Amino acid sequence: MYSYIIGNVSEINSNSIVLECNKIGYMIYVPNPFSYKIGEEYKVYTYNKISEDEYSLYGFKNKEEYELFLKLISVKGLGAKLALPILATGSIAGIVDAIDRENILYLTKFPKIGDKLARQIILDLKGKINIEVSEELVNDETEDLIDTLTALGYKSSEIKKVVGQIDKSLTLEDQVKEALKLLLK
Repeated sequence: MYSYIIGNVSEINSNSIVLECNKIGYMIYVPNPFSYKIGEEYKVYTYNKISEDEYSLYGFKNKEEYELFLKLISVKGLGAKLALPILATGSIAGIVDAIDRENILYLTKFPKIGDKLARQIILDLKGKINIEVSEELVNDETEDLIDTLTALGYKSSEIKKVVGQIDKSLTLEDQVKEALKLLLK
């Protein structure tokens, strides 16, 4: 069992990366392979899936993502191949918030997650995910949004719950509007 692998990315594929460590290339399925850069060194937290017909490595850039993955694959009917796209297209805070608020619409936006599976995710995980989003996950895109919401008087804990649900491609003004809608719910 591998806890993590530190190495350089030598190849990027549509759903995986090859991480070279000690002259061995590990093919690792990751939520968003295009967030990695060829030639850069990464510490990738790994989940080793071994079954009768599969021996695969799944990798994550941080422990929070890894922990959420473990929670998701514990849901009846939700395997590793369905959990990866959830992590790829959703933020950790957004996914946890959707589960805790029983937001079926948010969960069904993910590939191959229908109404029945979304309800099962909520049933199995509501109130059971205690993942703190670390400060290192906050990037420049969200820093301005956080600063603006803080200036408006919102607490850090409130901001962390909504910032992951905001589309970062929006202008700062539109991001603030979306965040305020979520905060005022």
